[in-house]
Amino acid sequence: MAKLTGYVSAINNASIQSFRNFFLGRQPILDRNKKLYAYELLFRDADTDMANVVDNVSATASVILHASELGLNNVIGNFPGFINVDGTALMSDFLHFLPPEKVVLEILETVEASDEVVERVAYLAGKGYRFALDDVASMNGNVNRFLPHAEIIKLDLPQLSGEELRERVRVFKAAGKKLLAEKVETVEQFERCMALGTDYFQGHYFARPTVLTGKKLSTSQLAVMELMSRFAEHADMTDIEGRLRQDASLGESLLRLVNVLPLGKEGHRIESVKDAMSAVGRDQLRRWLQILLCAEPSQVPGHTSPLLMMATTRGRLLELIAERIRPQDDAAACTAYTVGIMSLMDALFGMPMEDILDQLPVACTVRDALLERSGLYGDMLKLAECLERVRDSGPVPAQLLRKLGLSAEELYRLELRAFEWSDEFASSEDWSCYSGHR
Repeated sequence: MAKLTGYVSAINNASIQSFRNFFLGRQPILDRNKKLYAYELLFRDADTDMANVVDNVSATASVILHASELGLNNVIGNFPGFINVDGTALMSDFLHFLPPEKVVLEILETVEASDEVVERVAYLAGKGYRFALDDVASMNGNVNRFLPHAEIIKLDLPQLSGEELRERVRVFKAAGKKLLAEKVETVEQFERCMALGTDYFQGHYFARPTVLTGKKLSTSQLAVMELMSRFAEHADMTDIEGRLRQDASLGESLLRLVNVLPLGKEGHRIESVKDAMSAVGRDQLRRWLQILLCAEPSQVPGHTSPLLMMATTRGRLLELIAERIRPQDDAAACTAYTVGIMSLMDALFGMPMEDILDQLPVACTVRDALLERSGLYGDMLKLAECLERVRDSGPVPAQLLRKLGLSAEELYRLELRAFEWSDEFASSEDWSCYSGHR
């Protein structure tokens, strides 16, 4: 009862206002096909420049308040959300605000597996809640007691030697558990875990450029770049239409796009490139080209690319920030969106960013932001990157907020809108319309 009372107090103290003073991050969790499987929700206190993570009771209270106010779909879309819980949170009935079909509860390594807590976990599992054991580096009494009720084991990669990792995988696989390797920072680590049979992966390895010697852009990518160049040169729509007619695959992709989106008259299918261009307009066509440039060649319907999700989220977030701090400046919003969308092209293409930009018609402000993280747009991009690594970013997010003239609450609201936009984009009825030209 004392623990429940303490948690109720934590919920009451974590008012909606204090909740909005958290930095919110979502970190992708990938499956063995390198496709998005889930997100872990991460929190940091925005009221201090210190790198400390907020205590877990307050963080979980924040998640629950968010779920009550807006619904988890606004943050995680159609994917499961991994949420840390401590012993106090586990004992609280407030967990029932979290829909069991949408969350995986991560039992922190600091939670003592007392009879009371283990019984509570068993009860919640019976109600449909899924559990993961967080930061497992060694076998101990706590792990063994929680193991029957855990579906996923998160292996803390930096804390395990090669032999220890192999042994943990063997033991937990024999117990019928799914394994999630966390803090995977290099492709080599990912490949080692893949070979051992790990099911899921969390870390920033997928967003790090792996430069391939002699790698060149595809013909279709070059065609998109040429069209983007014509936009930069303010070519008229007749000229752009002529170029689209010359590349049948690009024209077909545009037609698929406009017939998925609610752009035309109800029941009226758009059949010509000219009508499609008229339906989407110049600005939307430019945005479509930028997304198309960054879509991975291997993308297939039903599989969500974490890189493209991250790029579209960055693009929309930077655009929203620009609209907030420079209202009425459409050019600034356009530039910010471009920086966000293009910021992961080196990882997408396996080429140095400088080589890519040498082939693209971009303004100096865009180039400086992408290569040096300098200038206004560089600051926006750094802030978006900090949110993706919110627990490791130290005092930088708070400093950038002050520099940009934003509050944590404003940033939180803009993030939610960016998440929602990117998730809606990914759940399009015909996802292939963005990458089917390849």
